[in-house]
Amino acid sequence: MKQFIYMLCLLFVSTAILAQGKLFIIGGGKRPASMINTLIDEADVRNDGYAVVLPMSSSNTEDAMLYGKKQFVDNGIAKVTAFNFVKDQKPDPVLLDSLRKASLIYISGGSQSRFMGVVRGTEIEKAIWDCYRNGGTIAGTSAGAAVMSEKMITGNQMGYPDADGGFRVIEAGNTETVEGLGFLKNAIIDQHFVKRSRFNRLITLSIENPSLKCIGIDESTAILVTGNKARVVGESQVIVFDGSKGKKLENGSKLGMKNLGLSIYLNGQEFSLN
Repeated sequence: MKQFIYMLCLLFVSTAILAQGKLFIIGGGKRPASMINTLIDEADVRNDGYAVVLPMSSSNTEDAMLYGKKQFVDNGIAKVTAFNFVKDQKPDPVLLDSLRKASLIYISGGSQSRFMGVVRGTEIEKAIWDCYRNGGTIAGTSAGAAVMSEKMITGNQMGYPDADGGFRVIEAGNTETVEGLGFLKNAIIDQHFVKRSRFNRLITLSIENPSLKCIGIDESTAILVTGNKARVVGESQVIVFDGSKGKKLENGSKLGMKNLGLSIYLNGQEFSLN
C-alpha cells in the first residue's frame, strides 16, 4: 500500500512538472532578432497560439505595447496583442481568459514595483500563473525579469535612500526586496547586470540569502528556464552567486563571506537552479 501511494505521489509530481511552462528572462537592453526568434520557437507561437504583451511596468504603456508587439511582428508573428490592466480596476473576464490561454506572455521593462502594484493578489496574477501551469511561456525584460522571482529586487536602498550612482556598499539590510510573481522560488534575478555594474547589491543578497541562487543577467542576454535548468541565450554573460557553501562574516553592518561561489556563463551554457 505504501509503495502504491509512493508511486502515485511520483506520478503527481511528474505530471505537475510536465504541465509547467517555460520562463524566458531577459536582462534588458537591445533584444537581437536571434534572441526573439529563440523565444518564439521555445513558446511555439510560430505555428500555433498567440502572444500577449503586458506593459504595466512602463510609465508609457502605449509605447510599451507598440514596441512589445513590434518585436514579434518583425519576426513573423502576426498573432500578438497587448492588455494594459489598470491598478484597482476590475479586469475584464474576457481578457483574463485570453491571458490564461496564451502561448506566450511578455512583460515589458520599466518598474517592477509598478507592475506588481497592478497585479499582486489579483485575478491578473492568477491568470498569468494559469498560463504557465497550462504550459505557456512567461517572458520579461528588465523589470519584467525582476518580477520572475519570489523574492524581488525593487532597486531601493534602505540605508541610503538618497544615494546616486548605484549600490556602493555591501551592507546588511540595504537592498530592499518584496514579493514578486514567484515563478523562481530558489533564485533572485537582477538585470542590466554587467552593463550597470550591479555586483554589490547581488553580492549583498547572496550573503543574506545563502539558500538562493543570485542570478545577474546582462543586457541583450537571457536565461531560458525549463524545470530546474537554465540555459543562457544571447550576446553577453550571466553571473551566478551561490552562498550555499559559504561562511557569513559580519563587522557591524558590513557583510562578508568566505567561499562565496561565483560562476560566469556564456551563450548556450546551462546551469542548475537547485
